[in-house]
Amino acid sequence: MKGLLKLGIITGLSYFAVKGWRDWMGGDNGDDRGPVGSSGVVRDAGPQHDDEEWDKVDEQVDESFPASDPPGNF
Repeated sequence: MKGLLKLGIITGLSYFAVKGWRDWMGGDNGDDRGPVGSSGVVRDAGPQHDDEEWDKVDEQVDESFPASDPPGNF
């Protein structure tokens, strides 16, 4: 019975230690996969909806999605 009590105390302290560490490291940003049965978070197509600068490869990959074959000029 004493072993079970020690295990409970260690488990509780570990829970609060991990929770505090996650908060200290920046917290949990949440799950961005979307609801069950969906494809997840989907962005709008094209470079105008992205903050980064696109090059030729980025544009070809975006235009070829969801096709299974790669762009023809590889």
